[in-house]
Amino acid sequence: MTDATPQPVTILIAALGGEGGGVLTNWVVTALESHGLIAQSTSIPGVAQRTGATTYYIETFPTPLAEMGVDRPVLSLYPSAGDIDLMVASELVEAGRAVQNGYVTPDRTTLIASTHRHYAIGERSGMADGRFESGPVLDAAGRRAKTAHLADYMALARESGTTLNAIMLGVIAGSGVLPAPEDAFAAAIRDTGIAIESNLRGFAIGLEQARLGAMADLPAPDAKRFRGTPASAVEARARADFPEALQDTLIEAVRRLVEFQSPDYAALYLDRLAPVHETGDLILTKEVARHLALWMSYQDVIRVAQLKISPDRRRRVLAEIRAGDDDPVVVTEFFKPGIDELCSILPSILARPILALSHGRRWRDRAYLGLHVKSTTINGFLRIWLLAKLRFWRPHSHGYREIQHNIDSWLGVILHAAETDAALALEIALCAQLVKGYGDTNRRGMAALNTIRTRIIDPVLGETMSSAHAADAVANARTAALSDPTGQLLNDTLNAIATARPQAARSQAAV
Repeated sequence: MTDATPQPVTILIAALGGEGGGVLTNWVVTALESHGLIAQSTSIPGVAQRTGATTYYIETFPTPLAEMGVDRPVLSLYPSAGDIDLMVASELVEAGRAVQNGYVTPDRTTLIASTHRHYAIGERSGMADGRFESGPVLDAAGRRAKTAHLADYMALARESGTTLNAIMLGVIAGSGVLPAPEDAFAAAIRDTGIAIESNLRGFAIGLEQARLGAMADLPAPDAKRFRGTPASAVEARARADFPEALQDTLIEAVRRLVEFQSPDYAALYLDRLAPVHETGDLILTKEVARHLALWMSYQDVIRVAQLKISPDRRRRVLAEIRAGDDDPVVVTEFFKPGIDELCSILPSILARPILALSHGRRWRDRAYLGLHVKSTTINGFLRIWLLAKLRFWRPHSHGYREIQHNIDSWLGVILHAAETDAALALEIALCAQLVKGYGDTNRRGMAALNTIRTRIIDPVLGETMSSAHAADAVANARTAALSDPTGQLLNDTLNAIATARPQAARSQAAV
């Protein structure tokens, strides 16, 4: 075979469920075949819960079928690394996966990807902030691709009232990689007979994007959720008593806590933060401010009910399914509270014996109350609304009192450490990353925090253990706990730290 022998053109499409990857593939194949070319496509289904996309692989031959005579090319069913002409990803992480797997190469591949993000399971399940940085993915995509078309095509689809796959088809057609004219792709949309007008509008937008031909900047971060809330007396106090460098964090925290409970609860937040601010350590104050706000706005069944009936959530649901305010929409809410969640809103006098009894009989991990409530019906909405209105009861609940006790204890340890070791105080503040969610997740996080405190923090502050490298020890223990929710890595790390301390002490004595 000589260099002049025509080679297949290869296309790999990675799309998440619901983003129309199958429809996009059919459009591409239809356009190629309508131009007299032979095309073959296969798909490999992804798995649920956002651990991977469904991939669609297309091969075509640039020579029209009528000119081949009796010879026919043998086309592959699967993509090969380093052998892709056109890589299409409907989301940024999928573009990163394609680069990582070798499907994007600088000598050959044109990369078309939307820069919007959906969080992967690894990001959602991280004990702390498990989100991947978008910047390195964009940088790698630009360096590894021969040509890159990167933009937030999902935002364009929403703004124009069209679909992501129609815009992506326009970019594909306009990229010039495939051996078919732009009109063939537009004809493929018409042939389907479905949403022709809106899909053609999206196709035209995609063509225009392809002609721009420039890499996109990072998508702008989402606006702060509570920016539109009117100013209050608590906000005025935050602005007056704390430096400008903390204002964004504090105003967001105050508005969050007012919505969560009340202005008095937001004022308690500032009361708790004031002694930390008096240490004069701005970095420590900012970290405590951030984690304290998250811990104080903890998740319980009342909070879940609040979020489920919020107007913002309704708008997001309607936007995701592209429904208007007058369109008939049925939303079913799934609740699965366990014994911990139910006891958290009971008074302590009732919650404590129930929790003790359930733990001894192992009901705590196995007993759940499954509820399916249609929040779009009057009866269903009222049930969730009444649950959300129990906010007034929250300060009398067992969960509230336990959490406030844990928060005050955490703050006390930070202030104690700040008197002698600023680095240790900061690491203790960051240990709040361990506490998140509710139920089993929350119990494991609190158990890890208490273990680190018992094994390292309390002995150091009580001067029964050397304070040398205490901050590093806490940082290592916290990292281990965040990396392994089973707790085994944390135990191994703590044991290694305990073993290393006597050895370090002996070495120092020898010197």
